[in-house]
Amino acid sequence: MRKAAESVHRKVVVCSLIVVMFFIAVNCVYSAQYANPFLLADVTMVEDTKGRTDWVMIDCRDEKAYAAGHIPGAISLGGACGKVLRDPTFRAKKTEDLEKMLGNAGVSADKHVILYADAKLITSASVAFWILEYLGHDKVHFLNGGIEAWEEAGKPLDKAEKKLPPATFKANVMKERIATSEEMAEIGKGELKGENVIDSRTENEHKGADIRALRGGYIPNTTLNVSHVKTYDVDTGRIHTMEELETIFDKLDRGKRTIAYCQTGTRSTLIYLELRLMGFKDPSNYDDSWIIYGSNLNYPVANENWYDFVRVNDTIKAVDELKKAVEELKKR
Repeated sequence: MRKAAESVHRKVVVCSLIVVMFFIAVNCVYSAQYANPFLLADVTMVEDTKGRTDWVMIDCRDEKAYAAGHIPGAISLGGACGKVLRDPTFRAKKTEDLEKMLGNAGVSADKHVILYADAKLITSASVAFWILEYLGHDKVHFLNGGIEAWEEAGKPLDKAEKKLPPATFKANVMKERIATSEEMAEIGKGELKGENVIDSRTENEHKGADIRALRGGYIPNTTLNVSHVKTYDVDTGRIHTMEELETIFDKLDRGKRTIAYCQTGTRSTLIYLELRLMGFKDPSNYDDSWIIYGSNLNYPVANENWYDFVRVNDTIKAVDELKKAVEELKKR
């Protein structure tokens, strides 16, 4: 009787261990997955949507690259998305202008949209991703690996221009997805607390050694400085895995409002996409970014360094003199 009881006990213990190990394994598998994996498209998804009128694919590269060969069925907005969707100051165009452009291209809010570029122009596609989500579009997908992933899979390219019938794009602007300069100034002054702030520029820009506005430096109370190139494979254009992204952003509370910025609000859109993938509750892009913030003398700056106009002018003069000298030598 005792032996039978011990045998039952051992079986119970073994079964319990198996159950525990199963749940550990399941948790490990799921922890390695993005919180919002549907935001990323792959080659299979692109193939499955071929010919479907409720899906639109946008090539976010420039006109020359599009004409040289694009994924069959993809349309172009007339240039690189990072340029045509924004005004000359690198900020998102007015909502009504974006509605008109997207509608004329055949894009509407009820259609799924797949965006892609290439590894070099990855942020052109992420700019489009952020702008569409800012406009309230909730069916946007980013082709991980871009056109390189398509070609690597041995898929064909098309050179024929694709045109879609015009549609009506009606925006439902999500104001929380864009951070304003006023908000960032309040954070810099310590008047607004509790936000995660990510500087996605290079370390030298962050330190104020690389100055690209009236002043160099960073917004006080920035939580993290991580260059956007550290968040994806620069050769393939593939976003880092969830595990790799967690290593980079592990110190950030995903439940807090999280704002990314860079020089012109371009690189930071890639961070925005990654925050969305990771399941951050309230991610946002600072569209004005450093080019505006660093040039406003009313805004506080950490590691403040001023743009050296004298040195730049001297460099310009030296270059001009060198050009003249070269021209003189050519005449001899």
